[in-house]
Amino acid sequence: MTIDEDLNGLILFWHWGPIVSLIVTATVTFTTWQWWPSTEGSLISNAYFAFYMLTTLLSLYNFVRSVLVGPGLLPRGWQPEYPREAKFLQYCKKCEGYKAPRTHHCRRCDRCVMKMDHHCPWINRCVGWSNQPYFILFLFYYLLSNLHACGVLCYAGLRFFIESNKMARRYHGGNLDLYLRHHFTSIFMGIMSFGLTIGIVLCMLKLLIIQIGSLLKNMTDVEAWIVAKANARHYQKKLKPFVFPYNLGWYANLGQVFNVAELHRSHGIDFPVVKGCNQFTLTMEQLAQKADKRNRTLTYICVHPSTGSWLPIWSQGLIVAFNTPLTDNPRIKLEKNDLIKVTRKQKHWLFGERVVGDDQRKGAIRGWFPRRCAVEITDGGDPKDMASSKAKPKDKSRASKQTKSNKIN
Repeated sequence: MTIDEDLNGLILFWHWGPIVSLIVTATVTFTTWQWWPSTEGSLISNAYFAFYMLTTLLSLYNFVRSVLVGPGLLPRGWQPEYPREAKFLQYCKKCEGYKAPRTHHCRRCDRCVMKMDHHCPWINRCVGWSNQPYFILFLFYYLLSNLHACGVLCYAGLRFFIESNKMARRYHGGNLDLYLRHHFTSIFMGIMSFGLTIGIVLCMLKLLIIQIGSLLKNMTDVEAWIVAKANARHYQKKLKPFVFPYNLGWYANLGQVFNVAELHRSHGIDFPVVKGCNQFTLTMEQLAQKADKRNRTLTYICVHPSTGSWLPIWSQGLIVAFNTPLTDNPRIKLEKNDLIKVTRKQKHWLFGERVVGDDQRKGAIRGWFPRRCAVEITDGGDPKDMASSKAKPKDKSRASKQTKSNKIN
């Protein structure tokens, strides 16, 4: 595996994710070294410290490799080797090419990623075909490193407070308060680093369990969502149960990730499949799901402008703002009479894609927007009439009140 030539490696580290990760690692490592129990000449203590530093260095190495190697990016404008296979593949408008099997477009990387699992902000890259082994090893060694640091800080902290009275009498005339203030910085750094290690251990453990489950089933996070929808679709339509084509058994699945020769053999495009499936089993299921999604799509027209804000308190009110969807999907900006193809609904929000006209507006065209900003276009209804009637409810109420008063008079 080679470093991606499409992106400058050093620029990838200039992002809050890698910066925070490296600062936290440096802080915890330095503090653990400062608080390491003083057992001069102890072979066990020195060996234990060497093991701790080894796990830390191995975690940093795999972290850097995860960033620099990258997930494996499909070339822009990619076409299948045989043109007749194009009908089994999805087309990516952003990359102006077809998506290879197991390839998905990442809107943050703005590229199609081979065997994409998820986008990780901490490495500022996607986890995919090429860097998944490094990412899993990073999680494992980082978990071990922080587990050791947590144990050392806990032991050293308890030992410090137990012996504090004795040390205060020896160096500060028995003034415990003066002794603690003298070591305030060390105490603060120790407590903070101890809290960081607990949080890191819990996060790494959860992520590692998820990645191991994905590894043993040879199923990425994105594919797990596709398979869940496939199972529901096949059940509802009384079709044969869907068979995930890439689960070859845990041993072969491990080899596809950690066996370098096996990894390169696929080129991130051609993967071995189980009997009865082919390279396009999953992509054809995706196309069928897209077709069903289009059939369920509803057309809405914008009647009140949407600012595209994540928390539209001033324009939409507190209820809409505090019920914003807990996802990282974009919020789209809408103007009156815009048409939107809606595919998902919530009580206060809708998800859809704005129908692009001749305007050259910038920003996302697909994402969430407040539900009260648009109305559904029913069959036979004129969109403009619906927009104008919905946008002026007060005028209608006033007109009805005026009619009633005229009748009374």
